[in-house]
Amino acid sequence: MEVGKKGLRKILVVDDNTDSRELVKKVLKRHDFEILEAVDGEEALAMAVSEKPDLILMDRSLPKLDGLEVTRRLKRSKEFEKTPIVALTAHAMRGDKETALAAGCAGYIAKPIDVRTLAAEVLLYLEKQGGESRNGGKVQDSHRR
Repeated sequence: MEVGKKGLRKILVVDDNTDSRELVKKVLKRHDFEILEAVDGEEALAMAVSEKPDLILMDRSLPKLDGLEVTRRLKRSKEFEKTPIVALTAHAMRGDKETALAAGCAGYIAKPIDVRTLAAEVLLYLEKQGGESRNGGKVQDSHRR
C-alpha cells in the first residue's frame, strides 16, 4: 500500500553533521516518512513547536543547546510529553543510554546507524507512543516498488 502525502508520519531529524542527517533522511524517505531537519538545539526547539513532529531523532552533541537539554525542555511541555524523542548519537559509553533516558528520551539508537533497521526502529517507537502508523504498521520495502 502506497502512503499518500497526507498520511506521512512527520519525523524531525536533529543533527549538526550533514552526512549523518542526509543518510537518516534518505533511509526514512524511502519508507514514506516526511522528514524535517534541524542543525542545532535552538532550531530543533523552534521546529518542534512549529511543526509538531510525530517523532524526533535527536543527536546528543549539538551547537547552541545540546540534544539532552532540548529533550528536557520539550518534555517539560504537556504538548510534547507523548512525542517520542529518540537519542541518535555516537556516544556509546557506559551510562550514555541511561543519561538519555533520564533526560526524557524514549530510546537510543547508536551511530553509525544500521540502514537496514532504522525505519523499523522508528516505526516501533511510533507504535509505542500509542498512535497507529498510517501505513498499517508495516515498514515498506523500497526494493519492491
